[in-house]
Amino acid sequence: MRSPLRVQFARASLALGLAFSAVLPAAAPVVAAEKLVLRVGTTQDLDSMNPFQTALVVGYEALTLNYDLLVNFGPNLEPSPGFAASWSQSADGTQWTFKMRPGMTWSDGQPATAEDARFTFQLILDAVNKGQSVGLGYIDPDIKNAGITKVEAPDPETLVLTTNNPTTRILQMYAPVLPKHVWAKRDVANDKNDTPVVGTGPYQAVEWKTGQYVRFVRNPHYWGTQGAADEVFLQFFKNQDTMVQALKSGELDYAAKVNAEQFNQLKTVPNVVAVAGTTNGFTELGFNTYSKDIKGGGASTKALRDPAFRDALGYAIDNQLLVDKVLGGYGQVGTTQVPPFQTKWHVEPNDVRAFSMDTARQKLGAAGYLLNGSGQRLDKEGKPLNLRLFMPDSDPNYPKSAQFIKDWFSQLGIKVTTRVLDSATLITQMSVPEAGAGNKADYDLFIWAWTGSADPNSLLLNFTTSAIGSSSDSNFSNPQYDALFAQQNKEGDETRRHDEITQLQQLMYDQAPYHILYYDGELDAYRTDRFSGWQNQPVDKGVPLFGYGSLDYTLLTDAKAAPSPSASSAPGAASAPAVSAAPSAGQPPATPASPSSPLPLVLLALAAALIVLGLLVRRRRSVSREEE
Repeated sequence: MRSPLRVQFARASLALGLAFSAVLPAAAPVVAAEKLVLRVGTTQDLDSMNPFQTALVVGYEALTLNYDLLVNFGPNLEPSPGFAASWSQSADGTQWTFKMRPGMTWSDGQPATAEDARFTFQLILDAVNKGQSVGLGYIDPDIKNAGITKVEAPDPETLVLTTNNPTTRILQMYAPVLPKHVWAKRDVANDKNDTPVVGTGPYQAVEWKTGQYVRFVRNPHYWGTQGAADEVFLQFFKNQDTMVQALKSGELDYAAKVNAEQFNQLKTVPNVVAVAGTTNGFTELGFNTYSKDIKGGGASTKALRDPAFRDALGYAIDNQLLVDKVLGGYGQVGTTQVPPFQTKWHVEPNDVRAFSMDTARQKLGAAGYLLNGSGQRLDKEGKPLNLRLFMPDSDPNYPKSAQFIKDWFSQLGIKVTTRVLDSATLITQMSVPEAGAGNKADYDLFIWAWTGSADPNSLLLNFTTSAIGSSSDSNFSNPQYDALFAQQNKEGDETRRHDEITQLQQLMYDQAPYHILYYDGELDAYRTDRFSGWQNQPVDKGVPLFGYGSLDYTLLTDAKAAPSPSASSAPGAASAPAVSAAPSAGQPPATPASPSSPLPLVLLALAAALIVLGLLVRRRRSVSREEE
């Protein structure tokens, strides 16, 4: 526990003795510490605290601090206890029984039972059965892909999920369990879920300032091992430079997604570890392939609907140069929508496009996209191709990549104008009418990135027709792709599923609704002078945070604390830290310095002795001290 220690001196003579004992470091009195605060930096600003309304990685980080998944992820993404303590599968593989731990409670002290899980999954299942989505639609596909047909809670500690076919994907659902007593009264699809949040996760959000930070405090009712941090700040930075400087100065403990130059510099900074992981995702150049005309919106040309046009442009992209110049070598050339991180499922496509401006020109001409007398490339309606390329402001690598693409396409006679928007505005700009009345899908090209789940379905799904209006941003629709996706999702035989996923990768590559630019390196860095116990997830190619679930937050220990058998709190034993004053706008909380030599202790002891002598004279009975 890290709480103020208040000592009542019953006798002045005892106070004097304790004061002088501080002269010897080995005999120093036990003193209290300030709250131990973990500060985590990211250049993404949180878009929503509602799990169903977030589209960003930082939103999922907040989600897994606040809530438990039914089944969490372990150090190597294996299933591990979450809201459910254990589970079993029926002999025919179509029924799963999950057992909740007795006495589990929400952070507000209310019982957390199987009924909460039933409520959550039924809510999603009802929407799926109606052909609808909950909120932005990023969570419901996991329930749909798992093939759940029935949700039951026969008693407070038992949840039974029935599926339409044998599957293990039910253990990989990224769906948080919500408290029924809170959310039954809310509009789940639209409620902002402002602080304080009620959950069963290890930390609960108690304060949120848009563009600045979210502050989480330790959940006093958390059922699992408690991490050392009393509070966690997710700190939002406008740019990587400011974030990296904060890490160097000690104002930040963790910096997510730094660039290659910064990463190389951080390798030499004392008390900083720079870790290069492999991302379970990619950065893409995407096309607006929406097939319907939209009055006052839509793409600027129907050429974007033509696979031959999109394919030709792929030859004008030098992926290796982007890896070298934009990523500084920390990454891999992109090809398919299943990244090499998923070694079990990634398969390189046949006939990978080799960079060649001559080939790009030849293919454009053969497809009917010709040059006019001024060297402008025309679409099939005779209009010069002037393409609008959008990207979010969360990654400086996007505009760097965009500049190369703009130059390459200009050599083909295609003009490209670029624009950077904040993520929320960009989502609105790209939304289609299926996502809500008034949306116009008013864009041509975009650069953005995806991060996948443990199973490849989350990234494969984005190219299905059913994803238009939810997770699809290219609005790609292809009946063959839809049929293959449905088939592999029902597949019980992994060999056959692997073959079908291979075909899906080849089909996406050939049809080219995306050109996968690169598989980014995951470049993060953290300090070791306040926290120990950092662990990559997965261990061999991951990074500590912004992974899968809240595991790593619970593994952190106090770097300054002496090892102790009781360092990890027993479930439910921790007490909630007191609410502290918020830091100034945009600034992480300050960390007090601690003495590095015995001299300050000696001076404190002498000062204390003089104070105690004064107390003897004035016959005061007690004093209190609060130090780190």
